[in-house]
Amino acid sequence: MLTNTRKLTVEWGDCDPAGIVWYPRYFEWFDASTAALFGAAGISNGVMHNTYKILGIPMVDTRARFIMPSKFEDEVTIESTITDFRRSSFDVRHRLLKAGVLAVEGFETRVWTGRDAENPERFKSQPIPEEVRKRFA
Repeated sequence: MLTNTRKLTVEWGDCDPAGIVWYPRYFEWFDASTAALFGAAGISNGVMHNTYKILGIPMVDTRARFIMPSKFEDEVTIESTITDFRRSSFDVRHRLLKAGVLAVEGFETRVWTGRDAENPERFKSQPIPEEVRKRFA
């Protein structure tokens, strides 16, 4: 499976008063890492909207396992991979490494989503195209 890697440096604004990363920041980084993973597969938000006619890939479940804290000015690496595709949903695993050691593991379930043909005011899951799946193989 395709894995995308992002490197970042923890900034003061990412931290609580003790200089430790405030936990919601990890979820923000994971969300950006999912977008980067799709970009690495050649599927930007524009491609999603214009080529595949979907609204996006909203998150329907998320969780994280915190192993060790990250602190102000730490350099971290986030590795993101899709671990499972289903008809209209998929799972993403993020591994945040600090000095090569796993510090946080994040998990997301997302849904390939478009407008409901019967009621355009509503969103509805759509089958993930095979060509999209192949880009992550």
